[in-house]
Amino acid sequence: MKKLYKSNKDKMICGVCGGIAEYFGLDSTLIRLAFALFSIIGGSGVLAYIAAAIIIPSEY
Repeated sequence: MKKLYKSNKDKMICGVCGGIAEYFGLDSTLIRLAFALFSIIGGSGVLAYIAAAIIIPSEY
């Protein structure tokens, strides 16, 4: 069973986008673009990133 973790290999700030990309098998750049777009459009991307950084455990 796959688990969602913050990435230690593909990280820029906290590893949230890298971890989500690894979980879904996507390129981390696409996830980062999505967070950036959500941040620009309504500001919800920043809140979602902060919440994910707190909630998602680190990869061991």
